[in-house]
Amino acid sequence: MITEIGVAAEQPYQVLVGHGLLDRVPPLLTGATRVAVLHPPALIGAAERLGKVITDAGCEVTRIDVGTGESSKTVEIAAMCWSVLGNAGFTRSDVIIGLGGGATTDLAGFVAATWLRGVGLITVPTTVLGMVDAAVGGKTGINTAEGKNLVGAFWEPRGVVCDLDLLAGLPRAEVISGLAEVIKCGFIADPVILERIEVDPAAARELGSPVLREVIERSIEVKAKVVSADLRESTSVGDKVGRELVNYGHTLGHAIERREHYRWRHGEAISIGMVFVAELSCRAGYLDAKTAARHRAVLGAVGLPTSYAADAYDDLLATMAVDKKTRGGTLRFVILESLAKARILAGPDPELLREAYRAIAS
Repeated sequence: MITEIGVAAEQPYQVLVGHGLLDRVPPLLTGATRVAVLHPPALIGAAERLGKVITDAGCEVTRIDVGTGESSKTVEIAAMCWSVLGNAGFTRSDVIIGLGGGATTDLAGFVAATWLRGVGLITVPTTVLGMVDAAVGGKTGINTAEGKNLVGAFWEPRGVVCDLDLLAGLPRAEVISGLAEVIKCGFIADPVILERIEVDPAAARELGSPVLREVIERSIEVKAKVVSADLRESTSVGDKVGRELVNYGHTLGHAIERREHYRWRHGEAISIGMVFVAELSCRAGYLDAKTAARHRAVLGAVGLPTSYAADAYDDLLATMAVDKKTRGGTLRFVILESLAKARILAGPDPELLREAYRAIAS
């Protein structure tokens, strides 16, 4: 069974979820002569299988090994990709495919958006995190010394192919990391996700389980709905929250990633970020204590961290000051008023921020 989830972009596209879906890539290559497959070294086998499917469909394939994780999201790696594309003669009708986790699909999207001012993009995510977040929505980016995803572009894919078979062999820690973004979707929009995980956290961590597939699909539906309503992340105000909604927990989370030099998995940092912003929501007088505590409970149940170093606050605050949601030097956070009801908190009292951080300090 294949699940199709539509995204109402300027050029609408489908997110496909199911098993054995690599043969659904060629129909997305209309007009292309050359296809570049960007992938990390660990996925060379999957890249070769995908390359054969594309070659059999009549296109030339160029594979580009872009390295692993956040360390691959640099201007140097992007420039290497541009050089390969130029030497291979890639034209505006050709296509770039991002095969890998969120870092790879972010990079592939940025390369596609910038080569010849924009060529076709297809994302084939191979991690839980990539499927539910990074590969859907058209936000692309690379990192700089100053922070994560500070350089990027909006560039929608032609399609997203979530082949669940590509999750086989994914380390347990990567599955758990991806569940942070799944749980985020439960808190911001779809509480059924939380209920499914709370009933059986072990099943949510098990590759191939019906529970994992259901919460992945539900999370993609949340992302697709949010993105469709606000493609370019228009500035949110008060209780009118657009695409920034999916950044719940990301302000502190991104700061933690930078402080850890991206050695932490994304979901691990975002998990702590969500606990922090839940505490902030509570202390700001919006969220009830029970829902705030539920963050710790459900994230901890799947094995995600919920606290961080007590002495790190000043470093993290300096990094949050250059977060993409900051406006004119004013810190802005996506917070919760209640389950599945968010708002923007702009310029919170500095002591309120410290109190919220003390609540998560280890």
